[in-house]
Amino acid sequence: MKQILTGILLTILTSTAFAQQGPEPYYGFRLGLTAHPTFGWAKPQNGKGDGFSLGFAYGLLADFNFAENYSFSTGLTITSINGKTTEINPRPYYDATAYPNPTAYNLKYKMQYIEIPLTVKLKTEKIGDVRWYGQFGLSNDFNISARQDVSVAGKSIVQDDHIGKDTNFYRAGLIIGAGLEYDVARNTSVTTGLTFNNGFTDISSAPGRSTRNHFVSLNFGVFF
Repeated sequence: MKQILTGILLTILTSTAFAQQGPEPYYGFRLGLTAHPTFGWAKPQNGKGDGFSLGFAYGLLADFNFAENYSFSTGLTITSINGKTTEINPRPYYDATAYPNPTAYNLKYKMQYIEIPLTVKLKTEKIGDVRWYGQFGLSNDFNISARQDVSVAGKSIVQDDHIGKDTNFYRAGLIIGAGLEYDVARNTSVTTGLTFNNGFTDISSAPGRSTRNHFVSLNFGVFF
């Protein structure tokens, strides 16, 4: 086992060193940093979404360039996905004594995840110092914080309620994006773009509730 791990490590180091010495900065492994806003919303099964909410994401980017115009792109970010909903009698907040009739509750989801995307990035040839790209793949998100604000008819019921016990740990989403990379030095480039992350798993584990969240991010990053 030690010999296998040593061989894998040497292979990665050799390919990375070769990429850094080659004539093109796009072959091999590239690591970068990102920080960008997210615009999230939520869609409950028993209710409706109520507009966009601002969040934020920051962390690492990584591109494994297996051909000149094709990359396997991943990373590790802390991503906030916020969203507002109006839901009818949501548990555990529904109070049958105070509100005997079906009642609309205003909820704000404040979710934070460790996000590990697994995507393929398709790049154009360089046009001057710029390459355009399209991106497609899977978002893998692991919940690290879940809070909620709840109000009824403008009256606040709870603020920053910790709802981890009523939240699913894993979230999956479909990633579709596009953008550009601009070379500022031989091995350094800045990147910007737009990404749509369409969540397709239920984020709520509370009885009788089903909610999915989604976001659009305006991406900014630097590759070194």
